[in-house]
Amino acid sequence: MYPFSYSRATDVADAVRDKAGHDGSAYIGGGTNLIDLMKMNVEQPPHLVNVAKLPLSKIEDLPDGGLRLGATATNSDTAWNEQVKARYPLLNQAILAGASPQLRNAATNGGNLMQRTRCYYFYDLATPCNKREPGSGCSAIGGFNRVCGILGTSEACIATHPSDMCVALAALAPTVRVSGPNGERTIAFEDFHRLPGEQPEFDNTLVEGELITSLDLPEKGFAKHFAYLKLRDRHSYAFALVSVAVGLEMDGDTITDARLALGGVAHKPWRDLSAEQLLKGQPATAETFGRVAAHVVANAVGRGSNDFKIELARRAIVRALKQAAEGQQQAGDVYLGGQ
Repeated sequence: MYPFSYSRATDVADAVRDKAGHDGSAYIGGGTNLIDLMKMNVEQPPHLVNVAKLPLSKIEDLPDGGLRLGATATNSDTAWNEQVKARYPLLNQAILAGASPQLRNAATNGGNLMQRTRCYYFYDLATPCNKREPGSGCSAIGGFNRVCGILGTSEACIATHPSDMCVALAALAPTVRVSGPNGERTIAFEDFHRLPGEQPEFDNTLVEGELITSLDLPEKGFAKHFAYLKLRDRHSYAFALVSVAVGLEMDGDTITDARLALGGVAHKPWRDLSAEQLLKGQPATAETFGRVAAHVVANAVGRGSNDFKIELARRAIVRALKQAAEGQQQAGDVYLGGQ
């Protein structure tokens, strides 16, 4: 155990000031990831600023027809919100596919975006990891990398982003509102998380001291034709090997609009804009889905233990697209039994 100080912010401005006054400090909401990192000495912030009680927990309509998700609203409250269930069922399904009821009761929406990778080597202080210790090397490359990424990786890092919620958000394309030392600003969700490049220690594009205050969903929620498919080793409390979030708009059997995002395959939730364009105007057939799935994984790179993910992702995309087109509104959670 190491010593650290703790404070509870009274409002957003107070939280930002408090963090700015303590070098190396961290915000804490539900603490479902940060506390684990502290226990394992992966992160050692000298000061914690508790933001869980800030007045940011409302889920409310926006003037443009969208829906604002407060950053400190819990994942459970968000998933079971009547507006979310009715208008954004894809988000509801993705949240409920993640973690456990106990963790969802504590985890916050803002904290979900801030999750760090669950790569084995990131948590193992005895092994090199560029994300944990820049310049030390990536043990997963050439090591046991079954859970690691196949898209958008680099020679510095092949870790994946662990969130289920964020895969659905990538498909729904909300705006992230933040507040920091330089005031307030908005970030398009697709620009919030980063690919590893040569600096895998940076997970997102936040400026030091910025605090997420809300997620603003657009009006379009793809409530009629959607699917969230999660493939994992255990039936519950396991991270995705591959997950797929799909939202479609249909005119008869023709796809008029499409969203497609993957989880468990990259350093960030992987939304493929070019694949979405390939779907638009096409018939909802096995041939169309197969062609699009092949396009998504065309540049995927396996590293040995995770080679199977390429074919798994291709098949998962086809299955999720089929479910969405047919209006099969189900969680689509598949247990692989460790195979």
